Amino acid sequence: MTDPTFDVERVVASEGPLSREVALAALDRAAQLVAETDFRDAARLYRRVIGFDDPAITGAAYVGFGEALYRMDEDATALQAWEEATKLPDNPSTYLAWRNVAAGRVRAQDLRGAFDAYREAERRAPEHDRPEIANRLGWLSKELGDVSAAGKYFARARGDMGLSFTVVLIAVTVIVSLVASYGGPAGDELLDLLALNKHAVAAGEVWRLWTVTLVHGGFLHLAANMWALWIVGPFVEQLYGRWRFLAFYLVFALGGSLASFWANPVTAVGASGAVFGLFGLLLAVERIHRPVVNRNTRQFMSQIGPLIVINLVFGFVFPGIDNMAHIGGLVSGLWLGFLFVPTRVPTLRSLWMRPGPTGALEPAFGPGGTRLLRIGGVLLLFVVYLGLYLVGRAKY
Repeated sequence: MTDPTFDVERVVASEGPLSREVALAALDRAAQLVAETDFRDAARLYRRVIGFDDPAITGAAYVGFGEALYRMDEDATALQAWEEATKLPDNPSTYLAWRNVAAGRVRAQDLRGAFDAYREAERRAPEHDRPEIANRLGWLSKELGDVSAAGKYFARARGDMGLSFTVVLIAVTVIVSLVASYGGPAGDELLDLLALNKHAVAAGEVWRLWTVTLVHGGFLHLAANMWALWIVGPFVEQLYGRWRFLAFYLVFALGGSLASFWANPVTAVGASGAVFGLFGLLLAVERIHRPVVNRNTRQFMSQIGPLIVINLVFGFVFPGIDNMAHIGGLVSGLWLGFLFVPTRVPTLRSLWMRPGPTGALEPAFGPGGTRLLRIGGVLLLFVVYLGLYLVGRAKY
């Protein structure tokens, strides 16, 4: 909050370096003047702060100065201010400076320069801004005659980052499961090698905690799990990207297997623990982080809760279903969905943030708070996993 007694004229007329306190107060007051449409006084204040020995403060001043000039229709001078901001060491204002430079060059009909500036902005962009930047790069590539590059950028803007890992997992699982189920003696050996044999896990064959997802108890079991993965996997990839999706899948498989390992000695097969984890992840994300997504995704995510309940009831009613694996995966998914905000789409996470002194967003509960929460939460989850393994091993 700006001090109501802040004297713009005194600060503008002062000589010599500003103190950090005054420089930050000047930035806040200048931003307030822009909001009040007093662009000339805002520009004077921003210009006074430029040259401060902290690149973050000077960068914010250059960006604000350019904004005030642009509002006064001084486009060329505004563009120069933003370009000066990009010459500073990277700081919280660098990304915005490059975006403004790109937009300014488009207005000046310098499309090649705008393309280069958007490339620099893309390197620094937060995840939720990258589709928009990719879309603009696609448009500029098309205008510059590079149709191939335009197609790639437009695909990136749509979130099509290449081969879906959901498809890869389904393909590998189907092939291995069919061979194990219908491959004769060799298939039987493969099934014995990959299934969640609890006594073998206790003896040290821990790979079974993951390979259990590759084998199933017949065609219907395989089809049901792969259909569910086909439905839920692309949504997780849309929210988090391919690599995080894969990491989540492996963690949820581990959680489901360990819960089953702890609960009963019966050999288990199937990927349902990992799939339940993905459903739990989306349920937590939808309830806690509220991602800004299209209507189809929103409708699907709103139906996840009832789907989970129905499938858990089936697991308790019908014999032969390893519901502890479902619960282990589900709880893991709920926990990581709470800890990890989607990185590929905007969310209401901005409500947890506040503007820092240079305009950068900081966690409302202190810089670095979200990272510490994630690290601590993941460590806690793996401590629970270790406990399940140790208790389960003691039983066999």
